[in-house]
Amino acid sequence: MTGAVDQPASGVRRVLAPNPSAMCAEGTNTYILGEGAVVVIDPGPAIPRHVDTVLAALSPGEVVVAICVTHSHLDHSAAAPTLAQRTGAPVCAFGGPGAGRSAVMADLAQRGLSEGGEGLDHNFRPDRILRDGDAVDFGAERLGALWTPGHCSNHLSFLWRGIGFSGDHVMGWASSLISPPDGDLTAYMDSLTLLEAAAPGVLLPGHGAPVADPAARIAALRHHRQARGASILAALHSGIDTVPALTRHIYTETPAALRPAAERNVFAHLIDLCRKNQAQALGDLAFAARFVPGLGGRNSDK
Repeated sequence: MTGAVDQPASGVRRVLAPNPSAMCAEGTNTYILGEGAVVVIDPGPAIPRHVDTVLAALSPGEVVVAICVTHSHLDHSAAAPTLAQRTGAPVCAFGGPGAGRSAVMADLAQRGLSEGGEGLDHNFRPDRILRDGDAVDFGAERLGALWTPGHCSNHLSFLWRGIGFSGDHVMGWASSLISPPDGDLTAYMDSLTLLEAAAPGVLLPGHGAPVADPAARIAALRHHRQARGASILAALHSGIDTVPALTRHIYTETPAALRPAAERNVFAHLIDLCRKNQAQALGDLAFAARFVPGLGGRNSDK
């Protein structure tokens, strides 16, 4: 229920934002960590009453010392300036829109490929840059940052008391949308391994319920992506050679409203297959290109 406040883990309060959708499930989860001196993770969309609810969830005398943002999609970051203004707390994140893009994705963006899906927060500018391995200290507590690009190039996961705050990287209710040039499947698969190695006991995602068995969920997501890539490669070998045609062939039960997101996922897989030299674009790598099977082996990012 939007606007509700609950406690999904010890020391963590969750406020559900009133932005339910096919991309956001019941809404964005905003988390308040600790007591006294607290950290807010993902302030959510720019909805004034949600910011009011987050502030009302604080106990008397509590102070927000940092606002940490997993990534700069509007449903996670757009409320950050308002919450920062009302609390005086700095906004901490990996960087602004486009930070952390690979050379391949930067080239696609430069050639005009726009983002798709949840909407990039083009105005997002953190006060403090957090790199992989950095930490935010609050009171006697420490929140660790883990750079997990894939869903978005500037995506961070956070680690605290054995809990992983996984944003949109790992969720229990759905797989992540990967929409180039900000979504990067090659980076996403590598980031799954990084989060798996951190071995959190539970994951609190940006949308949906806690993930009680992170290792099993990460393994399932990895298998899902590997199977999807194999299906796309098999379709290429059968002569299906464009993003729309591949999407119609593979996503047979996807509602029409979600077809654009499915096409973005297919393009992400094709880019990954091209990087591995398992596929190749005829001409420039582009959403509108025709694709054919490659010769095998993996190329470096370039």
